[in-house]
Amino acid sequence: MRILLTNDDGIHAPGLLALAQVAREFGDVRVVAPDRERSACAHAMTLRDPLRIHELDYHGLPGFQVNGFPVDCVNVALTVAYPDGCDLVISGINNGPNLGYDITYSGTVGGAMEGCINGIPSIAVSMATFVDGAPDHFETGARWLSENFHILSSFSKDRTFLNINVPAIAFEELQGSRIAGMGRRVYQDRVEERSDPWGRRYFWQGGVAVMRSDDPETDVYAVSHGFVSITPVSLDWTDRQCAEELKSKLRSLV
Repeated sequence: MRILLTNDDGIHAPGLLALAQVAREFGDVRVVAPDRERSACAHAMTLRDPLRIHELDYHGLPGFQVNGFPVDCVNVALTVAYPDGCDLVISGINNGPNLGYDITYSGTVGGAMEGCINGIPSIAVSMATFVDGAPDHFETGARWLSENFHILSSFSKDRTFLNINVPAIAFEELQGSRIAGMGRRVYQDRVEERSDPWGRRYFWQGGVAVMRSDDPETDVYAVSHGFVSITPVSLDWTDRQCAEELKSKLRSLV
């Protein structure tokens, strides 16, 4: 199996190394990742600047460092690392959760989405750490991936990829795994106004995440209760029910 690894935390991130150590047990692995952290870049793509790559030895694996986003890394990889294509794209292991609406911002998810767009089975993996400085427990994510790799890597559905969140706890504390839908993870006080030393105002975006964990069918609930959440994400965002309702209303206007 030909396995492409990428991330949005940068090529030197410990989560990527943890992922590589698992993936190399299951096939031919090549690592193509950004040269620095690119968190919250979503599905951004570089179009107006040149992409430059630096080939390197990634802990015994072929590696390429790219001055772009995860989407760029996947596309560059399909040119220089796997010109004949690959069998699986895994993006991660991200340092932090990608739950609910966060997947729309996530560069980790963006990498998996680009693999899916290219017709390759793809997976995004994140460690759900919620407090700065808390243990990241990448070893938990790596062990869970290793034990479930054959099942995950065999998943294949057109225009669908998997978004996985692993609670950042000891492996023995995991309660199991759940297939879950997207929950709600929104932010309060999103933009904060500040002043620089010269009294000029500026704005800092971030805010406090609010987890709506009351729906047991969601990823937010699963992770909050110690379960690994597995969410199949479709590239087709069409609201079919709404489309039919609009058709009916438009016909009534004719």
